[in-house]
Amino acid sequence: MSVKNKENKGIGFFERYLTLWVAICIVLGVVVGQVLPIIPETLSKFEYAKVSIPVAALIWLMIYPMMLKIDFSSIVKAAKKPKGLTVTCVTNWLIKPFTMYLIAAFFLNIVFKQWIAPDLAKEYLAGAVLLGAAPCTAMVFVWSHLTKGDPAYTVVQVAVNDLILLIAFTPIVAFLLGVSNVAVPYDTLFLSVVLFVVIPLAGGYLSRKYIVKHRGMEYFENVFLKKFDNVTIGGLLLTLVIIFSFQGETILNNPLHIALIAIPLTIQTFLIFFFSYGWAKIWKLPHDIAAPAGMIGASNFFELAVAVAISLFGLQSGAALATVVGVLTEVPVMLTLVKIANNTRGWFPNKEN
Repeated sequence: MSVKNKENKGIGFFERYLTLWVAICIVLGVVVGQVLPIIPETLSKFEYAKVSIPVAALIWLMIYPMMLKIDFSSIVKAAKKPKGLTVTCVTNWLIKPFTMYLIAAFFLNIVFKQWIAPDLAKEYLAGAVLLGAAPCTAMVFVWSHLTKGDPAYTVVQVAVNDLILLIAFTPIVAFLLGVSNVAVPYDTLFLSVVLFVVIPLAGGYLSRKYIVKHRGMEYFENVFLKKFDNVTIGGLLLTLVIIFSFQGETILNNPLHIALIAIPLTIQTFLIFFFSYGWAKIWKLPHDIAAPAGMIGASNFFELAVAVAISLFGLQSGAALATVVGVLTEVPVMLTLVKIANNTRGWFPNKEN
């Protein structure tokens, strides 16, 4: 059997057709929102600090199985490898917000000038800036999982980004938007970090420690972990159904502008991925560090971006719509980048020099 066939055989049914399932779930979410509006109306009541608790629970369901696989002693070792963290931090905080602003401004203010009014273009640009200043916190664990990234190193990369996010998000957004009174809902920010990183990390650590102690490593790896096959993908698909049941009306009412906003967001995503991924290749980082490094920058912390857009500009604003388009484009584009990363695995060494 060829190597390619072996790899295909190892890919789960859901993962093999993931792009199709994502498309179906997006459509299903929009349909649910239109035909059964009582469902998103009810779910929207379960919200705290602008964070949807049902969505948070599903994201936790996505992340927890990956946290189980972490040998937590390896987190300390991962922190001692600075090259991957350098790629992540420089790309996310010194490059990404500014390229997002430049690319979005070029398309929204110049290329699409005849289709978008100037005032609305400014609001769309603000939404793009919010996305660009918020690197991914939760979904990157899914992308890391799909590219067979080093889970311990991914945790370190995300943790470092979260710490920087706490102090850098506001001044960067304020600078790029040209305002000094950007109000960031810090309760949303802290709650998101707790829900999407701290709780699943602690849950994974305690579960692993308890089960290995009482049942042994062989049972843990060959029996317990197998119970969570496809749980991550299932959580992703259910999350998409819920998110798009909330946003269906907005999407259906703005088809042309959604397509126009999606263009600079997509270009930005590919640019940032290839910048960090190429940098990792030049530095000869292993693929299980290079792929997540590229994914963190390319993906966005859209929960935070949406919350800030709504609080600053309002639910019906162009800024809020732009952040929703970020959600709409992210998953299909990131799945494409996952495929690219997996197909170029041979470009990277097995271990960091």
